[in-house]
Amino acid sequence: MRKILRAYERMFYNICENKTERWSVVLVFHIDANSAYLSWTAVGLLEKGFDKDIREIPAAIAGDPENRHGIILAKSIPAKKYGIKTGESLYEARKKCPGLEVYPPDYDRYLTYSDAMCSILYEYTPVIQRYSVDECFLDMSGSRRAVDDPVKVATEIKERIKENLGFTVNVGIGRNKLCAKMAGELKKPDMVHTLWPEEIRDKLWPLKVGELFMVGRATERKLNSLGINTIGELARADRVLLKSCLKSHGLLIHDYANGIDDSVVTVNDDILRKGIGNGLTYAYDLVTKEAIYKELLALCERVSGRLRKLGRYAGLVSVYLRSSNLSGYSHQMKLQGMINTTNEIFEVAKKLVDEMWKREPIRAMSVSLSELSDDADIQLSIFDGADKVKDEALDKTVDEIRKKYGDKSIFRGTFANGETEPLKGGVNDGNYIMMGGYKQ
Repeated sequence: MRKILRAYERMFYNICENKTERWSVVLVFHIDANSAYLSWTAVGLLEKGFDKDIREIPAAIAGDPENRHGIILAKSIPAKKYGIKTGESLYEARKKCPGLEVYPPDYDRYLTYSDAMCSILYEYTPVIQRYSVDECFLDMSGSRRAVDDPVKVATEIKERIKENLGFTVNVGIGRNKLCAKMAGELKKPDMVHTLWPEEIRDKLWPLKVGELFMVGRATERKLNSLGINTIGELARADRVLLKSCLKSHGLLIHDYANGIDDSVVTVNDDILRKGIGNGLTYAYDLVTKEAIYKELLALCERVSGRLRKLGRYAGLVSVYLRSSNLSGYSHQMKLQGMINTTNEIFEVAKKLVDEMWKREPIRAMSVSLSELSDDADIQLSIFDGADKVKDEALDKTVDEIRKKYGDKSIFRGTFANGETEPLKGGVNDGNYIMMGGYKQ
């Protein structure tokens, strides 16, 4: 499938290089799943026969407070009416709404729905940047139908996702990524919005400056202290003043306030070469090497499965540890060859832990894989023994069983009758490219 998409992509660029077929405009769509975590949980529950749609009641997605994850990740529109905000503690949310129904996140389900959404989007363009698990940018410049009537095509995409997948999205349309993203934020849910250059003054400038992309709370406070309260006031502000107060970031957000953004939609093959990772914060401190190894194996099980699902091999393994006093450190190892089996990744990760662990309690840990290559680019080395071939065959069988019967259908004996789950961690498939650079 990936090879087909790449061929389609090359064809797309070849067409666009042909002067007789090149479109004179740049057209970008931004697709954003509405309250993604809550919507995807709702769809999953309904598919299992749940008797209510949690999108229609005060409900939220949040981690377990006993596991240091008591934060609201997503909320329903009825919950929003109680003043519940994403990022606040579950304790505060329940004070506002005692009857709030809370559901845990299911990251594997979220990745499945994200993939399903993208499978529809690939029918419209091969140039897709998965900005996060619930957001995508689409370069539609090569589609004559989209260029001729972008709102019609955007509405078609929105309705297809709703009808086929059961959740709603907003579609923003603009001449660049910034305008497309800001357009999609204008009003939710289940809407299509445009933000053309001639609409910036009326649609963008009246908004509070804190609603502009890349203007966080600290930046908003600084701007307010300068008498800049709206995006329009920021757009008309003196660039020298902004640079003196906010350095280069001031110039960036001044450009954004004027609808200026020259970053391009970057296909995800380029993003995935940055790497994929998996990490977790633990409910208790890990104080022995045996405990660290066991949790490390659970992380490697998850991240290696994702690596194989992508059809990739890794050339570099990194491990990050954060101690109970919140100090963090990491080590990495550049490999002689390329690996994708759980055993190989785990053995390298153990060596890295041995090298850097300072015998202090560990609160959080992650494993990352980078310098990725396609399976088509990998050749067996004469130094690869029978164990590698055996491990690859075993992992392939395990992956197929888990895909068909669920993650807990098969697991290693070391996890039997223990408290450690055999697969751990959430969705962290690499660093998604942002406008202006990489998200760290």
